Amino acid sequence: MTNLLQETKDAIESSGHNETDIVFIGSEKSGYQCTWDEFCQLADVEYDSGYGSPQVAQDLIIVFGDGQKLWRGEYDGSEWWEHSTPFNRPAVALPIQSVLCPEEKVGRVDLAECN
Repeated sequence: MTNLLQETKDAIESSGHNETDIVFIGSEKSGYQCTWDEFCQLADVEYDSGYGSPQVAQDLIIVFGDGQKLWRGEYDGSEWWEHSTPFNRPAVALPIQSVLCPEEKVGRVDLAECN
């Protein structure tokens, strides 16, 4: 069993933020939202984060003032917080010649390996 509030606090700390950095908790899609204090009351519950069926609302996000956010990740019912940083345009713009990789490099490769 996992305590959702503690899991969330750990994810916030791992992202390099703290509770005062939060600007939004809720759903971008539906508009449901709450304050950090309200979330602390709602999230201080134990849930099964293991395989099975997800229990935490999958559209729940936490957004920080710098544009980074936490959102719910899930695989086969196992669930956790994911973290993303805002897009940063690369300093150098290189032209893409191919989005397909040569046969000898097929697999999980990136654009640099395909070009």
